[in-house]
Amino acid sequence: MEQKSPPVAIIKPARLASIDALRGFDMLMIAGGGTFIQLMGGKTGLAWLDAVAAQFEHPEWHGFAFYDFIFPLFLFLAGTSLPFSLQSGLAKGFSKSTLLRKVFRRMLVLILLGILYKNAPVDIFDPAHIRYGSVLGRIGIGTFLTAVLYLNFSQNQRLYIAIGILISYFLALRFIPVPGYGAGDFSFEGNLVGWFDRHFMPGRLLQKTYDELALFTQLPAVCLVIFGTLAGETLRSHITPSAKLQRLLIFGAIGIAAGVLWNFIFPINKHLWSSSFILLTAGLAFWSLALFYAIIDVLGFIKWSFFFRVIGMNSLVMYLGYRFIDFDDTARLLFSGIYGHLADDWHGVFNALGGLLVAWLFLYFLWRKKVFVKV
Repeated sequence: MEQKSPPVAIIKPARLASIDALRGFDMLMIAGGGTFIQLMGGKTGLAWLDAVAAQFEHPEWHGFAFYDFIFPLFLFLAGTSLPFSLQSGLAKGFSKSTLLRKVFRRMLVLILLGILYKNAPVDIFDPAHIRYGSVLGRIGIGTFLTAVLYLNFSQNQRLYIAIGILISYFLALRFIPVPGYGAGDFSFEGNLVGWFDRHFMPGRLLQKTYDELALFTQLPAVCLVIFGTLAGETLRSHITPSAKLQRLLIFGAIGIAAGVLWNFIFPINKHLWSSSFILLTAGLAFWSLALFYAIIDVLGFIKWSFFFRVIGMNSLVMYLGYRFIDFDDTARLLFSGIYGHLADDWHGVFNALGGLLVAWLFLYFLWRKKVFVKV
């Protein structure tokens, strides 16, 4: 009698706390943490604290500050999570087309939520004055396009596609002439991105003649999500933790070096989402993920990250909550009786801190109830 072999257990990769923690840190900076740190500038007389606070203001045009890194990091982490979610869906028997339909629906929801976020209250009878570009829309579009690539191309092919996009984007801005300005104009007034969006992007542009979240900059932005999938695949792989860290650090070093070098001919510019900016922020994202992964998942120091993980597991609630719930007013009602005795310059600082505390307690309540809002 033939002996049946025992069933093979499918091992589901453990959820990495480092990804949730880094996402939570990032969302904290997006929602209100960055504002709190910025408000600390010039209050204490401490030069190092003033220098940190200055990093939470965007440069007017060319240049780079830490605050410029925050949104690109979120796009990168969206890509990092993609291999985990798509491979989980494939393991459950879902077809590629089914998974893409789910990601496509998610993209549409994020686009609509982004429009609501940027325009509330939305005047649906005046579409010409609606701003259609948004953070959430960019995440949704980037994730969908990357999911298509992930399910149909190998890791090396996706890497070549991303590099090809960044080179093509540079060549377009460098050699396609803009009427009245010519080719290779990277200024606010004469860049190709602004001209393209003024002619092809419907609705309202943020700076009237330009909008960094409109159509053309979506091309380089999707590369951050693609690079994020390389990090996700590294963390899902069966190599040793030290090998994973080494790979993340190498990817990061290459990205930072390439971005800094490219800056000499294509300036690092968040508004243009320049190719040098994409590579620099991707490199920093690889290094940030390596740091959180080493501390939390490799060395096992996880308790300190709980504050960030509560935010990271409900990042969409945090983002939308800061738009539609007045945490600052709640903080004023709760805490102004305390900080009201301090100098007036400190009222905004402590009120911002109180707003963050109220928002976190709200997310903690959802965490205790195991309520995690996903799209």
